[in-house]
Order: sequence, then structure tokens, then C-alpha cells
Amino acid sequence: MSDSQDNVDRNLFRNMERLRALRIEHRDLDDVIMRLSLDLKVDELQIKRLKKRKLQLKDQIQVLESQLIPDMNA
Repeated sequence: MSDSQDNVDRNLFRNMERLRALRIEHRDLDDVIMRLSLDLKVDELQIKRLKKRKLQLKDQIQVLESQLIPDMNA
């Protein structure tokens, strides 16, 4: 196996692991937001920040997914 192929495999594995971690964090944030929303004494600013972080994660997930999925027009 060539060095370039080995680097490609390592990068692919790294990206897949990063994608998995981002999805877990996104799901966990969703759970936290839902639980906090049930609280009558909820800190709206905290929820707003968590939702913003969740959107950032979603954007990062989409970027990684687009890098991992081959271009069908190629």
C-alpha cells in the first residue's frame, strides 16, 4: 500500500470518527434542550446558546458528510 493511500485511509477514518462524535454531541444537546424546556425556571439564554451550538454542530456534520460521500457527477 502506498503512503498516499495510507494517508487517505487515515484521513477517512479520522473524518468518520469526527462525524460520529459530532452526531453524538448533537443528539445529547437535543436531549438537554428538551429536558431544560420542561423546567419552569428555565434559563432562556442558556437554551438559546445550546440551540445555537446544536445548529453549529449540524453545519459541521453536513460539511463532513459531503466530504465523505463521493460526488455522483464525477
